[in-house]
Amino acid sequence: MASRKVWCVLVLGVLLPHSYAHTDFFTSIGHMTDLINTEKDLLTSLKDYIKAEESKLEQIKKWAEKLDQLTDTATKDPEGFLGHPVNAFKLMKRLNTEWAELENLVLKDMSDGFISNMTIQRQYFPNDEDQTGAAKALLRLQDTYNLDTDTLSRGNLPGVKHKSFLTAGDCFELGRIAYTEADYYHTELWMEQALKQLDDGEVSAIEKTSVLDYLSYAVYQQGDLDKAMMLTKQLLELDPEHQRANGNLKYFEYIMSKEKEANKSTTEADNQTDVESKTKKKGRAKDYLPERRKYEKLCRGEGVKMTPKRQKSLFCRYYDGNGNPRYILGPVKQEDEWDKPRIVRFLDIISDEEIATVKELAKPRLSRATVHDPETGKLITAHYRVSKSAWLSGYESPVISRINTRIQDLTGLDVSTAEELQVANYGVGGQYEPHFDFARKDEPDAFKELGTGNRIATWLFYMSDVSAGGATVFPEVGASVWPKKGTAVFWYNLFPSGEGDYSTRHAACPVLVGNKWVSNKWIHERGQEFRRPCSLSEFK
Repeated sequence: MASRKVWCVLVLGVLLPHSYAHTDFFTSIGHMTDLINTEKDLLTSLKDYIKAEESKLEQIKKWAEKLDQLTDTATKDPEGFLGHPVNAFKLMKRLNTEWAELENLVLKDMSDGFISNMTIQRQYFPNDEDQTGAAKALLRLQDTYNLDTDTLSRGNLPGVKHKSFLTAGDCFELGRIAYTEADYYHTELWMEQALKQLDDGEVSAIEKTSVLDYLSYAVYQQGDLDKAMMLTKQLLELDPEHQRANGNLKYFEYIMSKEKEANKSTTEADNQTDVESKTKKKGRAKDYLPERRKYEKLCRGEGVKMTPKRQKSLFCRYYDGNGNPRYILGPVKQEDEWDKPRIVRFLDIISDEEIATVKELAKPRLSRATVHDPETGKLITAHYRVSKSAWLSGYESPVISRINTRIQDLTGLDVSTAEELQVANYGVGGQYEPHFDFARKDEPDAFKELGTGNRIATWLFYMSDVSAGGATVFPEVGASVWPKKGTAVFWYNLFPSGEGDYSTRHAACPVLVGNKWVSNKWIHERGQEFRRPCSLSEFK
């Protein structure tokens, strides 16, 4: 074996093609690419409509030009003009027939084709839930990767191929969606960004009064009364008759006077408590996830506990699956990612062709990823897992069967009792917050329906590179594993005794830039009795 540090020396859809539910588009890049094709088709239809309208106007214009010359001559000498019998006939014909034809042309609706196409395509459009989900994803990325609003607005993100920016209207919409979720922290950030861009001279349909209206109330909700009053007065300078602003100003002045009274008095403790209860600390809302900060730091590549001592204990090797006949002559590259829990990575373990096949099989079936309900054991969607997934069986394709066999050969575990290969695609801000793959003691029915025991181990294929973000992190031990196309990582969730290894709690960090495809195999206890014998020691 050789130290890991010297590994380099050793190795020197035009219509949407699928009829799926149209919600949760933002959770999968795979499905959003179909929306790109839909929009392209609509643009083609719109251009056809514009050409038809231009052709129609051109005909009307030619008629008007011809008639303009004719009437100019006729009005100079009406009697002389009509003295010619042909002119008299043609005047009757024009007024009786040709003007009616022109009227029909003017009334002709050229938009039928475009409207018809819009009607067909609309069934595949994202809805309000999708737009809200995409907005929340941006806010999640902002928090996880410590991005300020100006950086996001200008599109200055690492690894981007197609730079884009947010208009003042876009910033306003992000702030408005945060407001509807009672997320006043992000409301303030994005309304201030919208106001900044408007003050810088950006032309927008959004009015400053609307921005200031949301901003002042969001600031008040976070306890900054002075700033709320200042912003409200700014609003009233622009629109002195603004009804809500006038009402808010009176209310703010009343609260401020009560606050001053409370500050003067040392005996009126109840009043002081009453006033303080109306103010809230600024910042992100209280979190249900205790290790949020630790998790987010690891996602940014910070706080990784890779000490020199640990680094020396990690190695790389050519691995033959403990003497497996398939790999004795052609061992695979394996390297240690972490020591406790032991996480190993297999390099060049799945080919581009195999990845393409897996994605092709999975795409038509992608649906919002689910988790096991610990109480019922059934699969449900959860806000902390934002991706789309599909399940593939070995009998469906020789490729899937071959992948399953490869996992069995290299882990030495029986995959006949494992779950099907799960394929996941992470879209905008796609993530899976810290979780355990195995069922804890207070979740005895988590995998009861499967009848194969607990999840003994996890095998995870990375089927794409990710431009920024998307790491797999282990907050309990301070480990970060970064996606690399064609590789796979493997770890045991249970000790040989069958007890759960709580240090395997892990998370899929939000994808900041790019597209993340993974597939995983959850291997269960049944069938491993002689492949991984039980230990008498509880945690060994």
